[in-house]
Amino acid sequence: MIDWNPIAEKFREADAILIGASNGLSITEGLHLFADNAAFERLFGDFKQKYGLGVHFAGHDGWMAQRGGKMGLLGPAHPSLLRAVPAYAGDERFEGHCGEKDYFVVTSNGEGHFELCGFDPTKIYEIEGNWFTMQCARPCHDTLYSSLEVAEKLSAAEQGCHVPTELVPRCPKCGGPMDIHMGAGQRMIPDTAAQARFQNFLKTYHGKKLVVLELGIGWRNQLIKAPMMRLVASEPNATYVTINLGEVYIADNIKEKSFGLDGRLDELLPALREACEA
Repeated sequence: MIDWNPIAEKFREADAILIGASNGLSITEGLHLFADNAAFERLFGDFKQKYGLGVHFAGHDGWMAQRGGKMGLLGPAHPSLLRAVPAYAGDERFEGHCGEKDYFVVTSNGEGHFELCGFDPTKIYEIEGNWFTMQCARPCHDTLYSSLEVAEKLSAAEQGCHVPTELVPRCPKCGGPMDIHMGAGQRMIPDTAAQARFQNFLKTYHGKKLVVLELGIGWRNQLIKAPMMRLVASEPNATYVTINLGEVYIADNIKEKSFGLDGRLDELLPALREACEA
C-alpha cells in the first residue's frame, strides 16, 4: 500500500517539477517499439516477411532500405505511428500533474506524446529527436523539415513493400538522402535551442525545491536516469520520484530523498494526481 501523503507534500511544496521519460511511458500508452507484437504484425507484417524486420526500430536507421535495387518503406515513417495518440498522456489531465508550477520535460521518446497531451513545446527537450521532423542524412546543413506529409504520401503509394523512387525525400540543399531526426547518432542535428532552455531551467531553480519525476526509465538508462540522479544528489532541496513497472532503481546516495514506485504508470499517475489535489 502506497503512502501518498509524503510524496504529495513534496509536489505541493515544490517550486518546479522536472519530468524525465523514456520507453516505459510509451509502452504504457500502447506503443512498444521493441516488441514484435500484434500491432507490429498488423502494420508491418509484409515488411517483416520480406525483409526480416522484427520490431519498429529495425528500420529506424533511415527512411528507406535499399533491398534488391528497390526502396522499402520503413516502420518509423508510418503515419499511423506518427499520429498515434497516447492512451493516457493524450488525456489533457496528464499535464495537470504540474498544476500551476513551472516544469520542464526531458525525454528520449520521439512520438510527441507530451505535446499531444498539452505540454508547452518550449518546455520539452527530446534528447534523441522525434519522428515529426527530418534532416539531411550527411548532414550538409542544420535545418529540420516536417516529415508527416512525406510519410503519408509514401504510405499511400507503398505497394508490395516498395514506393516510387520519386517520392523518396531528398535534401533540398545537396540532393542526398534524408533521415528521420531521431537516433541518428553523431549525424543527428542537436536541438541546441531546447538544450539552452533546459539549462536555463536548471539555473533558475538551482538551490530551490525541485521535484524530479521519472516515468518509465530502467536502471540501464544513461541518457536520462543517470543525469537525473546526479542532479538530485547535487541539489540539496531536490526530491526524486521514480515510477516504473518491475524495475525501480535508486542510487544509494539519494535514497533518503527519494520515492520509488513499482507499478503501471496509467494507474499510479492518476493516484498521484488525486493525492496532490487532496
